[in-house]
Parts: sequence; C-alpha cells; structure tokens
Amino acid sequence: MCCIFAVTDRSVPAETLKACFARTVSRGPDMSRFEEAGPGWFGFHRLAIMGLNERGMQPFHMDADSVICNGELYGFRPLRARLMEKYELKGESDCEILLPLYREYGAEMFKTLDAEFALVLYDGRTGQFIAARDPIGIRPLYYGRLSGGGWVFASEPKNLMGLCAQIRPFPPGHYWTDGRFIRYADPAYVGYFTMKTEDEVCAKLRRLLIDGVEKRLDADAPVGFLLSGGLDSSLVCAIARKLLRRPIRTFAIGMDIDAIDLKYARTVADYIGSEHTEVIINEKDVLGALPAVIELLATWDITTIRASIGMYLVCKWIHEHTDVRVLLTGEISDELFGYKYTDFAPDAAAFQEEAEKRIRELHVYDVLRADRCISVNSLEARVPFGDLKFVRYAMSVDPELKMNRHNMGKYLIRKAFAEDKLLPDEILWRQKAAFSDAVGHSMVNDLKALAERTYTDAEFRQGAAKYAYRPPFTKESLLYRDIFERYYPGQAEMIPDYWMPNKAWPGCDVDDPSARVLANYGDSGK
Repeated sequence: MCCIFAVTDRSVPAETLKACFARTVSRGPDMSRFEEAGPGWFGFHRLAIMGLNERGMQPFHMDADSVICNGELYGFRPLRARLMEKYELKGESDCEILLPLYREYGAEMFKTLDAEFALVLYDGRTGQFIAARDPIGIRPLYYGRLSGGGWVFASEPKNLMGLCAQIRPFPPGHYWTDGRFIRYADPAYVGYFTMKTEDEVCAKLRRLLIDGVEKRLDADAPVGFLLSGGLDSSLVCAIARKLLRRPIRTFAIGMDIDAIDLKYARTVADYIGSEHTEVIINEKDVLGALPAVIELLATWDITTIRASIGMYLVCKWIHEHTDVRVLLTGEISDELFGYKYTDFAPDAAAFQEEAEKRIRELHVYDVLRADRCISVNSLEARVPFGDLKFVRYAMSVDPELKMNRHNMGKYLIRKAFAEDKLLPDEILWRQKAAFSDAVGHSMVNDLKALAERTYTDAEFRQGAAKYAYRPPFTKESLLYRDIFERYYPGQAEMIPDYWMPNKAWPGCDVDDPSARVLANYGDSGK
C-alpha cells in the first residue's frame, strides 16, 4: 500500500497539511514526498512493490502534468512497452504509465484499466485536478472541502481530520473533476444474465479465478498469503502454489483456547506444502488491540471490527517477523456467491439485489477491513476474488444457479475446482464459518463481556440515545461507537449502516451480525 494526499488550493499552510499527511506514513514507510501541484499540493508515502528503486517514486511528471496513485495496474508491462514507442518512461513502476495513458485517452482511460487504484492527477494544460477510484473500491480514497472551498483527497479519513467539516468515502467506479462525480463503471450491475449451464459457468469461474490469482503474484517484493482454512483463502493459496511451482508462505491466526480454523488451515498447509506459521492470541491481545483497530478502521460497524482484530494482529506479526510486503487474501467471495444469511433469500431476484447492494458497499466493509489491517502494518493487500473480470462474470451468472440448492453455500466455486484436487475434500466441501468466529468463539465473547463491564443497562440506554445517526442497539455496538467518536467526532456518516443480515427476510431479523445466531449455522463452527 501507499498513501496519496492532494489539495486543490493553498488556502491552508503547508506545514499544517504536512502534519495531516504524516498521520499515515505506515502506509508507505519507504519514502515520502510533498510538493506543489499546480495551484495545490501533492503528497505521497511510498511502499515499494513494483520498481523498487527511486525511479518508482511519485509524483510522476510529464511536462506540466503530474499524478499520484495508490494502485496496482495488472498486465502493465506490454502496455508500457507500447507506450515507450512514443513516451519516455524512466522507471519500472506500473503507475508511471498513467500520464501517457491520460495523454492518449483522457478520462476515458479509467474504463480501460485492469487495476486496483486511487489516484489524483493534475492536468497542467487545463489547470484541472482529476481524482478517480477503481470500480470496487479496493484502494481507499476519501475527500472533503476546506473552509475556503478547496478540495482535499487522501487515502484515509485520519488525513482529513481537522481540515474538513465533513469527510466522505470517494465513490468507487467514479472520477471527479470540477466538483462533479462521474460514474465510469458499476461492476455490480450487469443488465442481463449469462444463461449458461452449471458446468459451463463453473468452467469459466475456474479460469477467471486462476487468472485473478496469477496476475496478483507479480511483485518485486516478497509475497505471502493469509490462510484461514476456509474455502476462499484456501483456494487462493492452493492456486498460487500450483502456479508458482514452489512452496508459498502462509499465515493463520487463532485464539489460545478455542480456535476453530487453525486445524483447517494446518490441513491446507500440509496438503499444499506451504511454509506455514500459526499466530496464537489471547483475551489480553484482543482487548488491548480494540481501540487501535477502531482508529485504523475509522468505522463503528460491529462485523467489520470483530473480523478486523484477528487480521490486524496476524498482519502485525508478519510485519514484525518477516520480510513479506504483499499479502493475498480471500475477501469478496461471500458477497458474490452468498453467505449464511443469503440462504434465506426469498427468491433469486432478492438474492441478486442483495449481491448488488453488498458489492457496491464493499469499500466500507470487507474491503476496508483488508486495506486498513494490512496497510497499517506497511503491507499491501491483493484480492483475487475482486478481479474485475471475475466479479463482472460472477454477477452475470443467473442467480438461480447461485442460490443454495445443494445445502452447501458457494456451491459453484466448490464444484469449479472439484476435479483439480487442489484442496482435500474436507476443505473444499466444508461449511462456512465467519472469520471472527473461526478465530475463536471466545474472541467475540470477550468483546461482549468487555461491553457488559463498561455499561450498566441505564448507561447503555442513555449512551445510545446520544446518537441520532444509526444509534447503537447493543452494549457492544455502543462501546465501538464511543471509541469511534474519540478519534472521528461527528464523522459517523462515513459508514452507511451496520453490516447485518437483511432483516426483511424470514429468519434474518436478528440483533447480532454473527452467522452463529442464524438457524442454518449448523456445523459451521466446528
């Protein structure tokens, strides 16, 4: 990960801006730069992943144009070679091709990128700033207005605290210029369904996921893998192991007394022959990490916070004990193919509508979690299930095929890889367990117990009443909201709602986001 910071005017003293920019140096500890960009400023903290020498440092310049980008442009080398016939490129960084592409295509280039990115570009010929974000929002970007009317863009909300009265996430699949947001892509909406057979769908899903993993293995820095033992991360690891034809480094985390997934992660690691590490945590680790996790996430959502504690702690261990700089993860499969609560979808149309909603909101839930937990530890996240071609095809599959008709969630993905024998059957056909539960049921129990100790019933009612926007509804949710407000007072509307099962569906009107409370959880937590 890297950090970008851009201001469109100079109404705020440079020293003040530099102090705000410095809050996220952990995203890019290798080198920092803060310089003029037309009438404003650009700042960049670099985590070197592609093109490790100084020629890969940003901002990049071409005549009077300049650009800063936190991103990975996949398959950039052939494109770079073609552009070098016309433009001088000095380094090996993927992002250096952005200015030549802009010269060729203007803002239309965003539609062509196979990339995860957040960028701000200054066009010296027109005097315009242009900001943009990838269609899913895998790379973070936030914005706000200065009191004098200028605009500020940054990788994290903490960069904008004290500068802007209101901070908002930059909408994925949009670019901004002259104060207007223009949508250039919406991968959640396909307009029509691919009416193929189950076998045809599975074959294409298999090809696209393998492609998504392969392109994310391209890095000049060491690569590792988060392995929970669930289907999604296990598939990513197994595919990568086969593609690389050498052992990979995998990492799993669990509570000291009741970790569910460690044994499954160990089974996968043994099967694929990875260099495997288990990180064991306890109640003290969990409760001690809670304030830091809420600060780095900039959220009050229960699900996101619970699931982030284990991820944050395992990434912290990786940062402190290894040379790994890139981590592949298994996020986004649930939103595409269903989670425990989507078994209760009343029909295929409702299933599809829910999937579209979740894909559009990924940037404030699962994707946010992966970015922050990994980047705060000076690592880069890569998400193969978020590959644009894979997402677009998965969303175009007839939802009747994605409904749980086989008493097995995400059946299509499981069947797609059944013949490969990349994973043992006990993993490929294992029921889903939520990550926060799989780290250990005691972790969530410890968090709930802390909330019970913090508030009496009367204090809870009084405390929840303070918040008009998305008021807390349990003591645990009040605890998280109170901690959030310490760091981001008045900014709760950055998050649209609690990530909860769809309460309108039968069986889903619950007061806890964990799949544990659903009637169909069954053997998932064993």
